[in-house]
Amino acid sequence: MNELVQMVTQKTGISQDKAQQAVEVILNHLKSRLPGPITSHLDQYTGGGSSGSSNLENEAANKLGSMLGGEKKAS
Repeated sequence: MNELVQMVTQKTGISQDKAQQAVEVILNHLKSRLPGPITSHLDQYTGGGSSGSSNLENEAANKLGSMLGGEKKAS
């Protein structure tokens, strides 16, 4: 999750505390709306280490893209 917080901080210029809050709000909203298997992937990605995170990120993007009718992200 730290990577997401830093990305939000860099792209928006808001403080790290505000970026942390924004990421938490977005993740909680997604978790309340998405099916359990995708929610568990979000938990693994945001709470786990960096090992396999790019594969997990691609997998999540593909699943979300298919659910929302978008294109799949290249692996």
